[in-house]
Amino acid sequence: MTTSVLPALAHNFLGQAPGWYKRTIVAFLVLNPLLLWMAGPYITGWVLVLQFIFTLAMALKCYPLLPGGLLALQALVIGMTTPDALYAEVLTNFPVILLLIFMVAGIYFMKELLLVTFTRLILGIRSKSLMGLSFCLVAAVLSAFLDALTVTAVIISVAVGFYGVYHKVASAGSSQEEASGASEDDEPLHREHLEEFRAFLRSLLMHGAVGTALGGVCTMVGEPQNLLIARVADWNFAEFFLLMAPVSMPVLAAGLTTCLLLEKTGWFGYGARLPRPVRRVLEEFAHEEKAKRKTPQKVALAVQAIAAVLLVAGLALHVAEVGFIGLMVIILIASFNGIIDEHQIGKAFQEALPFTSLLVVFFAIVAVIHEQHLFSPIIHAVLALPPESQPSMFFIANGLLSMISDNVFVATVYISEIKQSLESGAISREQFERLAIAINTGTNLPSVATPNGQAAFLFLLTSAVAPLVRLSYGRMVYMALPYTLVMGGVGLLAVNLWI
Repeated sequence: MTTSVLPALAHNFLGQAPGWYKRTIVAFLVLNPLLLWMAGPYITGWVLVLQFIFTLAMALKCYPLLPGGLLALQALVIGMTTPDALYAEVLTNFPVILLLIFMVAGIYFMKELLLVTFTRLILGIRSKSLMGLSFCLVAAVLSAFLDALTVTAVIISVAVGFYGVYHKVASAGSSQEEASGASEDDEPLHREHLEEFRAFLRSLLMHGAVGTALGGVCTMVGEPQNLLIARVADWNFAEFFLLMAPVSMPVLAAGLTTCLLLEKTGWFGYGARLPRPVRRVLEEFAHEEKAKRKTPQKVALAVQAIAAVLLVAGLALHVAEVGFIGLMVIILIASFNGIIDEHQIGKAFQEALPFTSLLVVFFAIVAVIHEQHLFSPIIHAVLALPPESQPSMFFIANGLLSMISDNVFVATVYISEIKQSLESGAISREQFERLAIAINTGTNLPSVATPNGQAAFLFLLTSAVAPLVRLSYGRMVYMALPYTLVMGGVGLLAVNLWI
């Protein structure tokens, strides 16, 4: 009995993941309690963070919810954190969870409108450099007033739609060729087009994702930590924008210039153009869809357009939490477009809920960081520096920590520390504001280096489009590297010169 059960258990564990990956996760789970006993919670906490990053890096081997979830469960069991601490982290980030559940589903109901709009954009712009710049700039502008996750959900939805259109037509074409006895010599040509199309979509996705960071740093509503910092510092919308502008505006200009240079040079995996056969497929699809579009379909698109206007207005004016606005979009579009079956509605939530679960697991790792005070030595070391050196060192420290942890958490910890220093009289109000600017820009800009730093990047990595276009953790880090160097370097220079 034992001889048959153990191999079956080993086979079922993490499903189709490679054997070496399964053994690595088991080794992590065996190592952690021993390390806690031998080295203590501080060292074990950092090891646990690195292990979780490993599961993110191997997202295409196994969805990180499973191995990362096992590590989080073990952290709770061995006392690295507590269920109450995890619950507190989840409550703090509950608006983000609401956003994922309802806003991403709301974007799903607008996919026809998005596909029509972006098809016209892509087919209307012949220059790939201009197209990449357009994606980056549009994402930046939208993220300054909306939310980076919402903008990323739009970009993902568009990319999935484009990929689905071409793949469907290409598959049908291959079947017809086989039926007519076409030569197999044609197949590598199709694969070549598909690979080029994947590279084309990857570059647009990365430009768009970076754009959300470029715009998100500018305003108090661009990222969750911006709003937190603005509340602690008692800044209004205009004050926040003007205080960040000496850093955010040069970085925006440098980021957009980098986008153009990457497309012109083709470095770091950029520069791929839309293959002509794929362009023909998309053009034919757009023409056929337009020809088939009768009054009911036109009315449905009009309803989606009205919902999109209400969505943008609601987010820009902040009439309610982002998740509630997403629920409004679902109700309006489903009601007026005749979507009344619960199974149809349920499909809209398939993309968001796995990532929502992963985010809660991530909060468990953040709770470990919080409970074990993993960042405290760094914070105290920076505060011990001379006042004139503190802003640039805060920028660097926040940037490095945001690369491996959640930038919202890093900002929360740092702004709390300097608020306490202000209240105790250790620093002046002027110094407090300088450090708050450094914290905001430090957590927003260098954090594009890895998917760990920003929820929008992590969402892209674990989305349905990532495996389709072969966007792995390593490839994201590689493609983000030039942006990281430019945004981090220009941001640091601006902080040194003007903050």
